[in-house]
Amino acid sequence: MSYSHFSEIQVDLKNGKLRCVDLVKYHLTIIQKKKHLNAFLSVYEEEALSRALLIDEKIKKGKAGKLAGLVVGLKDVLAYKDHPLQGGSHILDGFNSQYTATAVQRLLDEDAIIIGRQNCDEFAMGSSNENSAFGPVLNDIDNTRVPGGSSGGSAVAVMADMCKVSLGSDTGGSVRQPASFCGVVGFKPSYSRISRYGLIAYGSSFDCIGIFSKSLTDVALVLEVIAGADHFDSTVSRKEVPSYTKSLAREKTEKYKVACIAETLHSSSLQREIKESIATKILKIKAEGHTVEEIDFPLLEYILPTYYILATAEASSNLSRYDGVRYGYRSKETHDLQSLYKKTRAEAFGKEVQRRILLGTFVLSASYYDAYYTKAQKVRRLIREKTKAIFEKYDFLLMPTAPTTAFKIGQHTSNPLEMYLADLYSVQANVAGVPGISIPCGKDDEGMPIGLQVIADDFEEEKLFRFSDMLMQLN
Repeated sequence: MSYSHFSEIQVDLKNGKLRCVDLVKYHLTIIQKKKHLNAFLSVYEEEALSRALLIDEKIKKGKAGKLAGLVVGLKDVLAYKDHPLQGGSHILDGFNSQYTATAVQRLLDEDAIIIGRQNCDEFAMGSSNENSAFGPVLNDIDNTRVPGGSSGGSAVAVMADMCKVSLGSDTGGSVRQPASFCGVVGFKPSYSRISRYGLIAYGSSFDCIGIFSKSLTDVALVLEVIAGADHFDSTVSRKEVPSYTKSLAREKTEKYKVACIAETLHSSSLQREIKESIATKILKIKAEGHTVEEIDFPLLEYILPTYYILATAEASSNLSRYDGVRYGYRSKETHDLQSLYKKTRAEAFGKEVQRRILLGTFVLSASYYDAYYTKAQKVRRLIREKTKAIFEKYDFLLMPTAPTTAFKIGQHTSNPLEMYLADLYSVQANVAGVPGISIPCGKDDEGMPIGLQVIADDFEEEKLFRFSDMLMQLN
């Protein structure tokens, strides 16, 4: 089905040229055909078809919601009542969610159709989707390559047309980096723009629900629906949610000032094709009358270590609830409470999750709390202040989404540090809490997609979407 935007689908649904049932059947066919990509852990075939029939009737009566006919996939970290929820881990084997995440419920309230649960790195910890307990997700362009992580299944599902939109989570780049590797749009909002109620916690002060689509307009529409205050989440913003789609539709006459951190563009670790592609895009931006300037960011080298100290500390605390006592996996080789805890966690958590729990426990220990955790919190505040200072002079910060295009499966698994460096450019938005987006920006010499990242100030998603739309049209 050759629809570029969901609005085109809506027109045909209202005119009777198309039914929601047809849409669901189309996506189910693709899911089955591309099962080898391992993007979905559960497919809700019967439920999706039944819901499509009901929504078709609502459309006929003129009572359908604004997302009627939108087929959505959920990363396996988002709660959907009476459906499996595992975080890509064996430690939640057999667990069904007891409630629905606020973001998911808001989609359902506007008649979106949930088609299934998508594979991801275990507890959203990873940059390649190789850490899932259920096997790696494969990149649809080249099955020997990773799709990025941790939301790899969600990115591939949109890339391969298994669904129109996916909801993922972005703690250190887990939506934007796979979007870059898969050639789709990946959006992370300002921290607190979307309620985290029903999102499995990894790093609570970093976690954001993000959105994948091939269409920027569709991302804006979904954000419009799922953002906003929620009495289930005390950390969510109460700021009014603008009409992002109306803003996108208006004529674009603004001239922007754009900053680029020099070290990110000229780094020796940046793949040549990415460097060239972004340089070309910058020339086109300037030709449109916008200002682009290179700046220095002295704290750049501290962003990644700050993120990994704080995120692992929060992970060690958040993941302590998975102990085999109340739900999920429980080791059969136990003889007392202590062995129950130890063996359950040792058997059911993957190696990367264990590594991050141990790192986090270490930095939170009495001997190292001030040396690592407290110091990292202070550095994080400085990083946020310096990032915010950029937006006093510039509208946007432009940089690569990732230092390379999609790498080969197994290429970095033996060296965790190499894998962590895949987050080199994406973590700044999470550490500072500001919104960021990855949009397609050409391909490398082997045909793998390149992503361009745009970061804006707090709650300036409206402006971010307008500029990104302009960028996507600069061919």
